[in-house]
Amino acid sequence: QLQASGGGLVQAGGSLTLSCAASGITFEFRSIGWFRQVPGKERLLVARIGRYGRATYMDSVKGRFNASRDDSKNTAYLQMNDLKPEDTAVYYCRTPFIPRSDIFGPNDYWGKGTLVTVSS
Repeated sequence: QLQASGGGLVQAGGSLTLSCAASGITFEFRSIGWFRQVPGKERLLVARIGRYGRATYMDSVKGRFNASRDDSKNTAYLQMNDLKPEDTAVYYCRTPFIPRSDIFGPNDYWGKGTLVTVSS
């Protein structure tokens, strides 16, 4: 019910915008998280946009990534600028299972992931 898209191959310094579209549920009043994972490592929270639009970021992407949401389109976005090789990962979106929730939980909805590869 979440579909992440927009990944691809980009050179260092380039930009990509990921999208996360929801179907069957509504993003309205739910938090949306963007996570990334590289093989053999844990999935990390990259950015989180709260139900009222306030976004927070992991330190390594602050100033380069911008999370946004358009609840009228039931879609969230992660704009990634000045990409670095260490940003290479599969990116996932996530939203709480509980409607109108701001808190992540064990039964949340996850998108299938989209691969971002940054070449040096």
